[in-house]
Amino acid sequence: MTCPVPGGEPDAGDLGDALFTPAREKMERVIAWARSGEAAGLDHHVLEETVLREGMELMRLLTQAHLDLRALREQRREDVADADGDARGTAEPGRARGRVMVFGEVRTSRIGYRKKGKPDLYPQDGELGWGPRCYSAGLEARIARAAALAPVGRAAAQVAAACAVTVGKRQAEEIIQAFPADFESFYAARRPGPCPDDWAVLLTCDGSAFTVLPRALRPATAQAARDRAKGRDGWPDDPAELRKAKKRMAELAAVADIPPAPRTAEDVLTALFGPAPGTETPARPAPGPSALGKTVFASVTRPAAAVIADVAAEAGRRDPQHKRPWIAVVDGNNHQIGTLEKLASRYGVTITILIDIIHVIQYLWKAAASLFGAGDPAAPGWVRDQAARILHGRSRDVLIAIRRRAALHGYSPAGRAGAGECAAYLVNKRHYLDYPAFLAAGWPIASGLIEGAARWLIKDRMDITGARWGLHGAEAILKLRALAASGDFGDYASYHFQQEKQRNHDSLYQNKPQLTYPPPIVAA
Repeated sequence: MTCPVPGGEPDAGDLGDALFTPAREKMERVIAWARSGEAAGLDHHVLEETVLREGMELMRLLTQAHLDLRALREQRREDVADADGDARGTAEPGRARGRVMVFGEVRTSRIGYRKKGKPDLYPQDGELGWGPRCYSAGLEARIARAAALAPVGRAAAQVAAACAVTVGKRQAEEIIQAFPADFESFYAARRPGPCPDDWAVLLTCDGSAFTVLPRALRPATAQAARDRAKGRDGWPDDPAELRKAKKRMAELAAVADIPPAPRTAEDVLTALFGPAPGTETPARPAPGPSALGKTVFASVTRPAAAVIADVAAEAGRRDPQHKRPWIAVVDGNNHQIGTLEKLASRYGVTITILIDIIHVIQYLWKAAASLFGAGDPAAPGWVRDQAARILHGRSRDVLIAIRRRAALHGYSPAGRAGAGECAAYLVNKRHYLDYPAFLAAGWPIASGLIEGAARWLIKDRMDITGARWGLHGAEAILKLRALAASGDFGDYASYHFQQEKQRNHDSLYQNKPQLTYPPPIVAA
């Protein structure tokens, strides 16, 4: 539809009014039905579904009328030039394209500015902010949000059931892979609000593996897979080795604000092991600290150090003046610890690192398996006593006790392997076991935040039975789930569509066109 030429033809007011006639007629029909005896005989379920369906069509007609009116009133410009300054001298009105919105398909008609050898420019598309695909921003955001929680095919079906359109699985995959394109820049541009100076900034990280397609394996893993398959008839002797050859590790990291919640070692022991033996009326343990403002980062394509650097950068945005304590709780991975120490030097801050107490206790149980017989009732009490010593800052006493008991009872090297492993762990991690300081300051001593994120992001979605992932699809889903876990999905969607508009429209022009429309004619 083109702008009418003055002189004997209907004016924009007449045509504009006529464009909304289908929407008015549809609204009148819906009202008439709602007042009818047919509607009065329906239960609420059918009533709801009918009104929803008819309402979707009404919204589609109303939007189509608005787009037609916008096309009718669009005026040709003589100053359209691309980013290189090349003017577009040829303008073709009435160039149409179909668009799919949450309530159905509509068509846009707009003026296209052309020059041979150059891509066409559509200022009206930029004004409306259409993306490179035919789908609306609202529809793409719904598909991406659903895909963060469910497989792609199911996510597309859920959106189709809630909207008035159907999106194919392949199209949904394209939307999902494109949606997280601005993940890193979104967080880099965000400036979190201030927190009290005594609130700690927590950094924590973990890795978790899931099954990928053979071409998605890292080179070292692929070579190891070939080496493992050199058993009989090309199969490894241990089936567990075959599973290892199919997985790729994703790195997860998180940052959060920690209001102080001081506790004692006894509070922690009661929470982990229950009341101490002989306690008649045990006191309720003090609650642990809560993590506020959690932000999660995840990637299967980027190096682990890069993902950990993301949380350090986020910590810097939260505490730019370095007035707050920076702490890290990890599971003992040497690469993670080394990366955090390098980042502390880069940012000029002190990051106090602690080993998750749960991992330390797991090593104590390994020692107990070596030092006590199977089912020995003394083993749990021994583990509790050693955990108490460690929580009170006496890890060296535990180390000595383990080595003395192993030597005195003459265990064989194989029999005391668990005790030796625990002793070595306590020696190697002795600089990261200052639990008294963390408890007194009210900081967390376990990595439950990142452990929970790993279970939700990876195990509940990426590592389900039968799933095999390609890198691009896996990376997109990880970022979508990270946004959902952080509660940032809505803010990110707004930011992403702004960036899409800049990339697909605003950056194409030397000067962003400011479209002008004739004033609407209002009937008397």
